[in-house]
Amino acid sequence: MCGIVGAIAQRNIVPILLEGLQRLEYRGYDSAGLVVVSEGQLTRMRSTGRVAELSNISADIQGTIGIAHTRWATHGVPSERNAHPHMSRDLIAVVHNGIIENYEAIRTRLVAGGYEFASDTDTEVIAHLIHSHYVNGKTLLGATQAALTELVGAYAIGVIASDNPDQLICARRGSPLLMGIGIGENFFASDVSALLPVTNKVVYLEDGDVVEMGRQSYRIRDAAGEIVARPVQFSEISNESVQLGNYRHYMQKEIHEQPRAIADTLESVSNSHSIVPGIFGAEAAACFADIDSILILACGTSYHAGLVARYWLEEIAGIQCTVEIASEYRYRTSVANPRALVVVLSQSGETADTQAALSHAKSLGHVHTLAICNVPESALVRQSKLRFLTRAGPEIGVASTKAFTTQLVALFLLTLVLAKLRGRLTAEVEQLHLHSLRHLPAATQKVLDLEPQIAKLAEQFACKRHALFLGRGLHYPIALEGALKLKEISYIHAEAYPAGELKHGPLALVDKDMPVISVAPNDMLLEKLKSNLHEVRARGGELYVFADAGTHIREEEGVHIMQMPEHAGFLSPILHTIPLQLLAYYVALQKGTDVDKPRNLAKSVTVE
Repeated sequence: MCGIVGAIAQRNIVPILLEGLQRLEYRGYDSAGLVVVSEGQLTRMRSTGRVAELSNISADIQGTIGIAHTRWATHGVPSERNAHPHMSRDLIAVVHNGIIENYEAIRTRLVAGGYEFASDTDTEVIAHLIHSHYVNGKTLLGATQAALTELVGAYAIGVIASDNPDQLICARRGSPLLMGIGIGENFFASDVSALLPVTNKVVYLEDGDVVEMGRQSYRIRDAAGEIVARPVQFSEISNESVQLGNYRHYMQKEIHEQPRAIADTLESVSNSHSIVPGIFGAEAAACFADIDSILILACGTSYHAGLVARYWLEEIAGIQCTVEIASEYRYRTSVANPRALVVVLSQSGETADTQAALSHAKSLGHVHTLAICNVPESALVRQSKLRFLTRAGPEIGVASTKAFTTQLVALFLLTLVLAKLRGRLTAEVEQLHLHSLRHLPAATQKVLDLEPQIAKLAEQFACKRHALFLGRGLHYPIALEGALKLKEISYIHAEAYPAGELKHGPLALVDKDMPVISVAPNDMLLEKLKSNLHEVRARGGELYVFADAGTHIREEEGVHIMQMPEHAGFLSPILHTIPLQLLAYYVALQKGTDVDKPRNLAKSVTVE
């Protein structure tokens, strides 16, 4: 969840470290720091403010080797003493992403050996462990390797020593880490976006890799200690794609990028006359022929995408589908079905709970796995037999927007492929679905044109403390997603319910101070939904209805209608998502919250 950057070069690397941290701010953090080797000493600066504050206090620091970090607190409260980098006796400095599960036992042993701890973090044990091996004759690489054998948990680390200004060490297990290759300089980071200003040549490290790098060269050793070669790749992410441009926030930018992101995700079928399994990988046809059910594993927003897909898969493809929260799945006793297709969803592909859930599924005998992800070289993609890349481009805002809608597009494509293989999709219906998909970017743009009206609507929410979201059937997960977005960035408590459950409890909450937001597509459940809305009005509740054309829901006192441009049939959830994203965004603006970096949250949740 934290961000790390390291660099070794002929030039002053402090500006590189600081810009890298700025590009990792979207991941969420509560403190930041850096350390460089300067004239044979470790010079460290830390701050509990934003990276901009760290930049101000680091203006006079120079060095040609250093490491930097943005911290999201797991062990120890947010404070300067707990901020990274952590040091051991002014000789070793470490930055770390992840969680060391056995740190208490190691800490007890180190204290008994004379080490004093200056923080409450699990990370500080790494610095002292490496120091203990280093001063006993091991090289910096050897000391790091020896320390890592004692750690239980997940980590991506960077290590420097004050007496060794020509060597930078990094390693990973469980947490993401990659290298950047320059000319006479080398780098590492937890995200490629941090390195785009200095290089687009990257090496994605594998679990267990340990790297020793100098200015002119580097060597990678695998978990067994053997020197290995990892492919050098050219990142396709452009520097411009992670710039804010003319938008006020990244979230707003990414909401508006959805027509393009959806079109890019649909590129594989944009000119096709039919849909084929091969878009999910060379082995997809054989794999899909052997499955009899679907198991979707995901967290947060991705979990909501899975819930939508369950309706599609069971109604259109006629295949049983179960959707599990990844963090719960691995800790319960489940009945494994080796013929199920395990679908894992993640924007980053590095979500720790989803990775662990996939590993657990495979340990139970699941062999058919599919990753739907936005990052080509992510751990989740590499660990899955099949893959589909959502082509959303970099998503910087913590609250996911375009990653969600492109996941839905990918899941609808999966539904059509499975329906066709199971003989449930006629050629005529297939063409209708393909036409609807091709029209989707334009339909999405029409919804975005509602932005001024939604901004006006949001003014009525700034003083509210609670909100209730309602949806039925296919659109209940969209109500869940709308509530999540509102609470994430505006800090208004929001809940979502299937509208039919209103009378089974939530109706007790409804009064003039509880806004009720409803998704009202023109589908078979519309009349049922209207009855539920009448229940709200009868109790004095204030209704805000996002209604399709032809729903004939009248605007009146206490009933505010936002008219959607068209009804998109099975694809309607994608279109109804967008106004709820905009509503959350403009409510957050009204309340003055930090839209892109909401408190206590992180973009890529790489710890359990």
